[in-house]
Amino acid sequence: MDLFLIYLVCFGTGLLFTLITAFTSHLWGSHHEGMEGSHAGAGGHAEAGFGAQDMPGFSALSPTTIASFITAFGGFGMIFHRVEATRSPWISLPLSMMSGFAVAAGVLWLFRLVFCKTQGSSESRVATLVGTPATVITPIVANGFGEIAYVQVGTRYSAPARAENNLAIPGGSTVKITRVVGTQFYVAAM
Repeated sequence: MDLFLIYLVCFGTGLLFTLITAFTSHLWGSHHEGMEGSHAGAGGHAEAGFGAQDMPGFSALSPTTIASFITAFGGFGMIFHRVEATRSPWISLPLSMMSGFAVAAGVLWLFRLVFCKTQGSSESRVATLVGTPATVITPIVANGFGEIAYVQVGTRYSAPARAENNLAIPGGSTVKITRVVGTQFYVAAM
């Protein structure tokens, strides 16, 4: 079998896969509630994976990077096979593989960069809350809990709270967050 035909099939298969998924990805994108066996944040997309931080990311073995490798391998293989200096399979095959890996690595790097930049969150950073003023929205009972509201980076949040001195604090009072333990906020009257 001619090596050029192998390169052509790889190029055509990769390109066809890319075009089909580009135009039909919304048909199989799993956006249904209660999917069994799925991870939060994956959204049913094959590219989504999880890193050490349980944040969605882009896997090195995703269909996108594999299709990029196959397409680039075939495309560069056809080019190397047509050039007289690289026509030998002993030259065109390794060059095509290296080119395919380079393109797949570039795609991986680009998508990871995009995922990294878009994973910013408006979630509050708990470590920066100590000293932040808050308003008691549900009275804090003696030796018990209540609820506070605070504003951080322009967004209002509410959280369960307890008084540092275990005394009651009436609703509407202004308090200061003194520490956060787990999801429990400790406050003191200002």
